[in-house]
Parts: sequence; C-alpha cells; structure tokens
Amino acid sequence: ISLGPRNCCWALQANGNNSCNKSWTGKLAWENKTLQPRHTKKVFCMYVQQASKSKCKVAIKPLELENTKEPPLNLYKPKGPYTASIVSVERIVGPKAPGETCHIVIDHGGNVPYWEGQSYGVIPPGENPKKPGAPNTVRLYSIASTRYGDSFDGRTASLCVRRAVYYDPETGKEDPSKKGICSNFLCDSKPGDKIQITGPSGKIMLLPEDDPNATHIMIGTGTGVAPFRGYLRRMFMEDVSSFKFGGLAWLFLGVANTDSLLYDEEFTNYLQQYPENFRYDKALSREQKNKSGGKMYVQDKIEEYSDEIFKLLDDGAHIYFCGLKGMMPGIQDTLKRVAEQRGESWHQKLSQLKKNKQWHVEVY
Repeated sequence: ISLGPRNCCWALQANGNNSCNKSWTGKLAWENKTLQPRHTKKVFCMYVQQASKSKCKVAIKPLELENTKEPPLNLYKPKGPYTASIVSVERIVGPKAPGETCHIVIDHGGNVPYWEGQSYGVIPPGENPKKPGAPNTVRLYSIASTRYGDSFDGRTASLCVRRAVYYDPETGKEDPSKKGICSNFLCDSKPGDKIQITGPSGKIMLLPEDDPNATHIMIGTGTGVAPFRGYLRRMFMEDVSSFKFGGLAWLFLGVANTDSLLYDEEFTNYLQQYPENFRYDKALSREQKNKSGGKMYVQDKIEEYSDEIFKLLDDGAHIYFCGLKGMMPGIQDTLKRVAEQRGESWHQKLSQLKKNKQWHVEVY
C-alpha cells in the first residue's frame, strides 16, 4: 500500500480517540501494526479530514531546532559526506504526466539539520565519467520538507526529484547512456539503501520569519515547488510556537497537466482550511490557454494577477522563484512589460526589491 504525499501524507494517528488535539504524536498512521493495510488509507485520510475541519496543527519535535539564530551551513562537505538512508521512494505524478517525479524521504538521524528553503547535495555512487577514478560530483536538490521532516521528528528530509532521461531526436528512443546519473539513482533507490549527502547549503531562499503577517508570493515550475512545500507545511501544518503565520501565502505552480501536479492534495487542503491566508493558482501548459490562445505558462498567470502582485510588492511582499533556469526570461519579460504599462522602470523596481531583500531566486 502506498500512502505518500499524494495521499494525505501528513496525517497522524490520534492518541486513542478521534478528536483533533495537540497531543497527536509524530507516528504515522501506517506505522501502527494494529491497522490492517486495506483499512489504513481510510483511517489515514479520516484524520486529515478531522484536522481540516478544526484547523488542528501537528506537534513537532525536537523543539531545540527552533533555538538556533543562524541556519546550519555546510555541515558535511563533498570530501566528507554524511551517510544517510533511504526511507521511501514514491512516484507522485499520474499516468498522463510527461516523465516521472518521485518524493524521496531520507533518514539523516537528526545529524544533518537544515532550515526551510535550503538544499542538500547528493553524491551518486560510481565514478565520475569525466574523471575516471574520481567520485561523481555533488548534485544539489532543494529540500521539500520542513526542518522536522515528513515524520515531524527532525530525523528526515524529503526531496522532490524528476527522473532525467534523454531521447534521441532522430530515433525518438530513450538513450540510457545519457540519462541523469543522480536523479535515476534516487528514483531507483529502495528503502534501506545508503545515500551520501552534503550540506545543507543556501541562504537566498530562507523563509523570513521576522514578520509573521508578511506576504509571500511563490512561483515554481515542476520540482521547483520543493522549497514552497516546506514553507507551507511550516505555515499551515505544524504547531510551531515561535512562528504563528497570519499573513498571505500565494503559490503559482506551473506544470504540464493535471497529472503532473505535485503535492496538490496538500495545497488544496490548505486552501480549504485557510482561505484568508492561502491562494493557489495553477498554470497547466497542455490543458489551459492564455489570453492570446497559446499555452498557459506560469508567467501568463503572473500577468493575469499583475496589478495585485505589484501592489503587494510595493507593500513589502517577498517573491520567490524556483525551477529550471529557462523559466526566468519569460517571467522577467512579463514583469518588465507590466511595469512599463504601469509607467514604472522595471530595472529600478528590481534593484529596489533586491535591496530590500524581497527578491529570492533559485534556478537550476
């Protein structure tokens, strides 16, 4: 039975009753050996529905993870990586999605702590094909969980990984010799497999928490949604005493089609629970049309709400971009065009956003 993030992955087991309260433990429903597999999903989602109705948040531990003033950085480096273990690998896209994307949970035993918005490095096994005798180089992946992990105990981290494959343009057939070494290693991993990780790294995508009532506009394509999943779990799912979010989180997610949506059930759940604090807009390039009749990309959605977005930025909102680097030119062009229509200089506006630390970009 597969009960990962596409199927209410945050559900917790209530302590002996069906009420929603803060005494819930971090034990996942399917870990209870008294539950028969065929019943697990029903019980599992029942707790989610209860939580949805009462806005119950999940207790997290260890609370010491809130005490550090600065984010952990580069605790493990390429020459001395940490050996972690794979907990689970789950395909999280539907059958009509182009390509395969997996949610991968890694057990670091609490030894490689991180903050939301940071990345882990992964060193796939084997030799570097460009440097025989040398290990493979580090590949960076944005972490898709909060510092407490999907089991809320500070011992795991989750990655959102799309399997990289190469198709020969002439034959149209897949060429295994050119497949992505690390993404295929991760997507093919089994529970218990060892994995070499480095980091955590990165400060540009850290979630600013000095103002719990701030506005955060998140723009992601594909697996670029990873850090935003961490932000949103911290805002809406976890009971964090030092961070009580009361602002606005607005997620724009661009993917190919409905089957390609990532963590859609989680995000839809927040929308139902916190309609005043969360907005969720999807750009489905193969299913939706923009105002010109072309494919709907994330920049088209941004243009659709451009007046509102610019006003929010003027009021101090943070804006984040994560995904393939090819997403940025189209987005920048759209923002520049909108700024000019408003009689503003996009160059000056962008400089001011960067100066105010409102502009956060992580593309790969």
